[in-house]
Parts: sequence; structure tokens; C-alpha cells
Amino acid sequence: MASCVPGGMQARPALPSAVTIALPPAGAMPAPPPAPFAQAAVPLDQALAANAAIPLFTGPNPAALPFRLRAAAYADRLRAQNCLADAIFYEARSESEEGQRAVAQVVLNRVRHPAYPRSVCGVVYEGVERPGIRCQFSFACDGSLLRAASGPAWDRAHRLAALALAGSVYAAVGNATHYHTFAVSPGWGARMDKVAIVGAHIFYRLDGGWGAPAAFRQIHAGREPGRSAIARQAAAARAAALPVAIAYAPQPDVAWAAGPAAAPLAAPVDDRLPQSTIREEYHNSGRIRASAE
Repeated sequence: MASCVPGGMQARPALPSAVTIALPPAGAMPAPPPAPFAQAAVPLDQALAANAAIPLFTGPNPAALPFRLRAAAYADRLRAQNCLADAIFYEARSESEEGQRAVAQVVLNRVRHPAYPRSVCGVVYEGVERPGIRCQFSFACDGSLLRAASGPAWDRAHRLAALALAGSVYAAVGNATHYHTFAVSPGWGARMDKVAIVGAHIFYRLDGGWGAPAAFRQIHAGREPGRSAIARQAAAARAAALPVAIAYAPQPDVAWAAGPAAAPLAAPVDDRLPQSTIREEYHNSGRIRASAE
């Protein structure tokens, strides 16, 4: 873990150990209220100073539980692995293996939190069908996908995606659901628990009960929307005069997932993207980056 506390930073005090957080029943759990995404273009030195001013959380930072992919169909397992590899490659291809595992952990943490979609592809491509640049992961809307993923970095992304989906946990980031690079300073950073620094990224979890391990109890839907469904939803948004920043150019699913190479794909399923329960004004609070790497 490439973690450090910049000089002069004061540690954030931990919550008293006696505090007990009551969570509502799973079926009635509303979306957490993170601060709205607010990010103005600022010089690099100002962004670095603002990030350094946010202290690291000094309380417990338990590791996430191993992820359990409920998808039984080979096609759904393959879709999940491809989508997670997309996030690893486009978000952190220049990072170390630890940095890439940290990004994968954030994606899977979101899948397990009731504020987000119940599938890997649903989390990674959440917002691609909405008007404007409103993707939770900016690479899905900013044109990065026009550059095809390939080479050793793509192979490594698939390998790490397979490990994460098989239950490998990157403990250093705990139950983090947000991150950004040192070069930007989003407004929500000071309102969350800053739990780790790995490579060029700073990781945060939701404050209070929403970031506690007990909140991460959502179960994977058992199905994954295909890339073709993502492209169709983006196209439908454009046809409805709700322009997205750029059309998603779907790549074919590549058979990297473990399993017989000749296994027949499952029958077509309803692969529409599940939507998160985050209120409209908070849709961009989870935005990961300001620009493509």
C-alpha cells in the first residue's frame, strides 16, 4: 500500500467505541446523503493543499468481506469480469497492482451497498444513459472508451478482475466507495471518511452508518447487463433528445473468465441497467475522476 500522511496533517479523531449505529431494514434502506458533487477547476497546487488538509480517519477501517458473485450463467460471469476489467484498465492502468486492486475493491463495495446498482456492470456504467456527463466513473462518458483496451495492461486488468470476483479482498481501502486523484479536489471529500492513499488515488468511505460494514449487505442480482444493453440505453437517451457526452463503443465480451471456453451462453435475459437509489441531486457525488488518464 502506497499510503502516506502529508506533513502537517492532523489525524481525524475516531468515533467513540461505544457509539452504536442503528440501520433500517434492508428493504426500507434509503440512499445515503453524500454531499453533491462540486468540483471547480483549480490549480494543481491548490488541489494538493486542499487534499492534504483533509485528515486521514484514525478509527477502525475493517476490510470488506469477500465478494460473492451470484451469477450462475457463464455469460453473466463473463460480463461482470469484462466490466470490472474495464474499470481497472481505464481508471488505473498506470497504477501499481495494489492501486488497481484498490479500484476494483471500490467497484465491488458499491455493488454490495444498497445505494448503488446490484451488478458489476450496472455500477461501472451507471449514468451512461443519462443526458450530459453524469457517469459515476468518468471514463464511461469522456471518450476514453474510443481507445480500445489491449496489451499487457489489459491482460493484467482481467487477471485482477478475476481474482476480485473470486473473493480476493484488498483490505487497505476497507469499505471505500469513492476515490479521486491528487490532482483534483472534489467538494465531497471533506464530508466523507478519508481512509487510505494508494498510489495516485485517495479513497473515502461514506460517513457514519452508511459506511459501516453492516450497511454493505446488498446481494448481487445474479445477472449482469451486457455491453450491448449499455450502448442501447445511451442511444435511446440520444434519440430522446437527451444527449450524452459521447456514444459508448461496445467491445465484444472476451472469454477471459474461468470456465469452459466452448460453454454455450445463457438465453437472453432482461439486461437493462439497474438504477441506483441516489436522489437526482446527488447523482454525481460518486464521480471518480475529473478527466481521463
